[in-house]
Amino acid sequence: RSVCESRDVDYFSVPMVALNFHVRRRLALYLNPRSVVATDWTGLAEEMGFEYLEIRSYESQENPTGKLLQDWEVKKPSSVGLLLQLLKRIQREDILEDVSPDIGNARQLRRSLAPQGILWAKPMPELFDAFICYCQADIGFVHEMISQLEQSSSHLKLCVFDRDVLPGTCVWTIAGELIEKRCRRMVAVISDDYLVSDECDFQTKFALSLCPGARDKRLIPVKYKPIKKEFPSILRHITLCDYTNPSTKSWFWNRLSRALSLP
Repeated sequence: RSVCESRDVDYFSVPMVALNFHVRRRLALYLNPRSVVATDWTGLAEEMGFEYLEIRSYESQENPTGKLLQDWEVKKPSSVGLLLQLLKRIQREDILEDVSPDIGNARQLRRSLAPQGILWAKPMPELFDAFICYCQADIGFVHEMISQLEQSSSHLKLCVFDRDVLPGTCVWTIAGELIEKRCRRMVAVISDDYLVSDECDFQTKFALSLCPGARDKRLIPVKYKPIKKEFPSILRHITLCDYTNPSTKSWFWNRLSRALSLP
């Protein structure tokens, strides 16, 4: 029995963000080479619903399979189970057989995201208005955010990891629980440190994978200082709240507050 037919776990409920780098590398090794005897990444892209011009744009990528998976998980309805189903549909049972032992990592992550005994610094309200995704280097701006959005007429409830969660819990588990179950939205504080953070990368992709059809409403990227690195491609389609723009800076906090207050 193949992994996609497993009766032990519903892989269609496992988000693509749970697929580790080892599995993604194996998929690329199989699918990147163009072949006339086996379906390559272009066939998978068609099954995923990408159009001809979109597929052509991936040809210039060094790792077209990797880029394809990255875009698919944030632009279209996706899951580990659906990926396995598509691989079977294009008759790549050889890939399924090879990666099946490693798919357990996705299963383990999904189980770890299930509600469990989580330690809170104080009695937790039913819902936070926003989970704040940030790096330690940007904690000063997070304090300013607390002052402007919580300790003001906005009266929003922000989930700040270092303040609201006690030590001793698994970082990945608690972040997934907060983003999926406890917070209506997520604010990503974009900086050069954010762009190289594995933790922020996980939180962002996980938030985007939860509700693909409304991802532009669930996640709000905020840039509070100039960045030298390239802005993440998975966020380019989402309206940015830019604190560095002098012409709109006076509206920044009111605009962000209204976005977080929407139903």
